[in-house]
Parts: sequence; structure tokens; C-alpha cells
Amino acid sequence: MNSESIVSKKDLTRLFGKIGLISFGGPAGQIALMHEEVVDKHRWVSDEEYLQALNLCHLLPGPEAQQLAAWIGWRLHGVLGGLIAGLLFVLPGAAVMLGLSALYVLAMDVGWLQGVFFGIKAAVLAIVAQALIRIAGKALNSPLKKGLAVIAFVALFVFHIPFPVLILAAAIAGAVLARSAPERLALKSNREAASKSSEGWVGHVLRTVLIWGAIWAAPMLLIYATLGDSHVLWKIGAFFSQLAIVTFGGAYAVLAYMAQEAVTGFGWLSAGEMADGLGLAETTPGPLILVTQFVGFLAGFRAPDPFDAWTAGILAAGLTTWVTFAPCFLWIFALAPMMDRIRSIMWLQGSLAAITAAVVGVIANLSLWFAMHVLFGNVRELDIGPQWSGAWIWWPDPASIDWRALAIAAGAFLLLFRFRLGIIKLLGVAAAAGVVSVTLSA
Repeated sequence: MNSESIVSKKDLTRLFGKIGLISFGGPAGQIALMHEEVVDKHRWVSDEEYLQALNLCHLLPGPEAQQLAAWIGWRLHGVLGGLIAGLLFVLPGAAVMLGLSALYVLAMDVGWLQGVFFGIKAAVLAIVAQALIRIAGKALNSPLKKGLAVIAFVALFVFHIPFPVLILAAAIAGAVLARSAPERLALKSNREAASKSSEGWVGHVLRTVLIWGAIWAAPMLLIYATLGDSHVLWKIGAFFSQLAIVTFGGAYAVLAYMAQEAVTGFGWLSAGEMADGLGLAETTPGPLILVTQFVGFLAGFRAPDPFDAWTAGILAAGLTTWVTFAPCFLWIFALAPMMDRIRSIMWLQGSLAAITAAVVGVIANLSLWFAMHVLFGNVRELDIGPQWSGAWIWWPDPASIDWRALAIAAGAFLLLFRFRLGIIKLLGVAAAAGVVSVTLSA
């Protein structure tokens, strides 16, 4: 059966327009939603094809759910279909996130809205902890992987190794172990896939990379030519372009790196505002990585010259979204035709397995970093080793604890883990509690 002959572009557009509006619940829920619609209900692709494509998306940097949407569209109507499905999966959430970012700026001096964000910020601690437990349960299926997670946590929290360096080291270690001891990474060979080939793949990959690389770089070249490399838009585009290359393991994997760089490196926003942005991203449809748009908006809004603040914020948000998602189309359009070939490469499987294990340590670092900055008013750097070691940790001042935030966070943990309350409802309850607590303390 030729799916392309029975699925019109209109049908594809209608379905992914709907999915883009209701794809709440993070990547797990989004992947399940697309499976229900595309495989079970409409039977546009087979279950086997869907799972193979999902495996490919797990191998690639970037949000796997959005890449899977682009693959479905590509499978049915080539590049145009991939653009239709991939863009419709992202654009509704991006529009909502832009509106929420603007509301956030307007709400800075509005008491009850400050309370809403205060409550959401505290609830984010429970959400991040849930993500850590869920990912750890799936990823750490061997003693070696557990060891890699611990090493990654210490490397980030104590020695502050740059995230890209950590990902590269994990990839190299996984590739080596895949050859010498694949069983320690719980790897299985795929001989059937290894026997398949994709003719003309070199030319296809080069053409796609050149075309989409140019699309990816176009706004950056314009910014460089008109504003220079010292302007905030250039810094935003360069930073999030780099982030797009190392975003393995989902949005939570890079949030700690992004948050710490945006907060302590560039000074675009505070740690509390970063937690607010994550909470807002949890309430929107589409990929969680749309939190990058919130960061970009605030960075542009606060350093607008030569534009006005609102123009700069919107431009920065659009640029952030562009450099975050354009690479996703590059990976899918370049590599989707070679799905079986990629799945047969053992060293690549080993690299992914090691990166996924390291990501657990990364998310643990994020959880602890968020918790300290949300629950305590004063967090300082504490040296814990000889000066030459460069070892230091974030350490909160116990006297600066915010008991209101602690109470809301504890309630959020109880509602999420004991009563299994959904994310949207949880954030609603936390927002209401935040309004009450801010009003009572006023």
C-alpha cells in the first residue's frame, strides 16, 4: 500500500494542526498521541515503521517528538510533508509561548500574577524530579550506566565541566565500549538492519546538509552583517545553535547547562525566572524545549538597542525558535532515508547509550540547582577542594529558606507522586497556592 497515494496534503495538514494544538504532556504523551492517530486510527504508517523512526529520532539531537512528526510528514509527502507536519507540531506552542513571555514581562509589577509565577516555580521542582525518576528507570539498566550517571553528576555539580564536553566524552566512551564490551551497555546487535544498504546516501546527505545548513545560518549571517557579533541577537543565535547540536536525551538534559549559562554566564535572566519559564513551557502544547524561546525573549527585551524592547524581544524569540528547530529538519531530511543503516552501526548505538546514561546525571544536577535557587534566597559558591582542582559547589544559606515555596513544592510532590495529578492541573493548583501565599504575605 502506498500511503502517499491515499493521504492527501490536506488530510496531513488537518491532522497535525489538531495535534499541534493538543500535544500537551511532554514527549511521552506526544509520541503516544501521534501513534494513536497515525498508526492505530488512520493507519498511514505501520507500527514497525513508526517504532523504527522513533529509534532514529532517539539517536539524533533535538526534541524527538517534533522530529518524529517531521518524519511522518516526510514518509507521506516528502520534504513538503515533513515541513507541514513538523511546523504544525511546533508553531501553536511557539505562539502560545510568545504570548506567555509577553504576559510575564507585563506581570512583573502585578501582585497576583507574581503569585501565579511563584507557585508555578515551586511546582516545577516536583515536575523535574518526576522526569529524573522516569528517565533513570529506563536508561540505567546496567551497573556501568549507573556509574556513568554518577560521574556526569559529579563532573557538572563539582567540577563544572561544560555540557558539550561532557556529551562528547560520553559519546567517545560509549563508542569504545560498544566495540570492547557491548554487554556492559546492554547493547544488542542488529544484523538484519546491517545487511541493508542505502544507495547514493553520501550525495543525498551532502545536498541536504548544504541546503538546510544555509537555511539554519541565514538569519545569523544577516545579524552579523547588520548588527555585528557583539549584539545580543548574535549571542542568542550562536548559543542556541550550539545547544541544538548537543540536545541529546530531551529538553531536561540541556536545561541545566542552558539555565546556568543564561543566568550566570550571559546574565539574561535570574534562576527564579528560568524556573518560571520552565513552568510556562509545561503549560503549552508542543516540545518542552520551547522554553528556549522564553529565554531568548527576555534576553532581547532587556538589551533591545537599536530596537524598542518589544521588537527586540519578538525578534530574539523568533531567532531562538529558528535556530532550535531548523536543525531538526536537517537531521530528519538527511538521515531518514538511511534509517536501517544507521540502526546497524554499533558504535553509534554505544555512544547514544552512554549519552543517555550521562543525561540522568545532568538532570540530577538540574534538579538540585533549581531546588536551591527556588527554595533559598541566598545561594553561594563553596570551595570544597584545593584551589588547583577548581572544585566548588552551590551551597544555600539555611537562614534564607522561603517557607512558602517549600510548602508549595512539598504539596506539589504529594499531588504528583501520591495522587498522580496531571501536569496542567498540578500547575493550576500551585498557581492558586502562590496567589494565596503572596497575598497573605503582602
